[in-house]
Amino acid sequence: MQKITIGLVDDHKIVRQGLKELLEKMGNYKVVAEYDNAPAFLLSCNQDEKPSVLIVDYSMPGMNGVELIQEIEKLEIEYKILLLTQHFDDKIIDTAYHYGARGFLHKNCSAADLKFAIDSIAATGYANVIEILQRVRKFDVNSLEEKKNHSILLTAREHEFLKLVCDERELTYDQMADIMNVSVKSIEAYRSALFDKYNIKSKVGLVLFSYKYKLTEPFL
Repeated sequence: MQKITIGLVDDHKIVRQGLKELLEKMGNYKVVAEYDNAPAFLLSCNQDEKPSVLIVDYSMPGMNGVELIQEIEKLEIEYKILLLTQHFDDKIIDTAYHYGARGFLHKNCSAADLKFAIDSIAATGYANVIEILQRVRKFDVNSLEEKKNHSILLTAREHEFLKLVCDERELTYDQMADIMNVSVKSIEAYRSALFDKYNIKSKVGLVLFSYKYKLTEPFL
């Protein structure tokens, strides 16, 4: 079985060493990169092997984990990020998801919890799925009208693009361009239009947006 590759971003060496030993003892994981701060990751990520899952600490000097997630979103490389934090603060968690985090864990979690989160992200793209959906699916009396308005505002091509974003195959933008028979620049234009219209910051945000308002399969 091919090992799930892991990248670690944490300013405490002893924590990184402990995580590496724990993960590699659990069997199907290989730590391929370690960074002791967020800027070190940003400087090296294009040269290093891209891991299947990137485990990011929240509390780091200079640039915290959520700020790093925001910077990663600007890169052309997409990372599946698991945020580790001692702070179960709604604002931190919501912001992390808004910018593309795939899951989060408290640092007091068990080894079994860590394994489950990594396996879930590697297999499906997300951990904490139920909690993520509970956070974004806060319907009120205006929800049906909001859905109607969002559906009207989406062009046919934007709707087709959003459907591909939500495809369980996790298509790349190149693959979406081939399916839609358009250029990658056109795909980027559809993405930018949706980001601007609805203040969305990441591909994950687009998926959650579609889920909240039931705009595409598999959420209809």
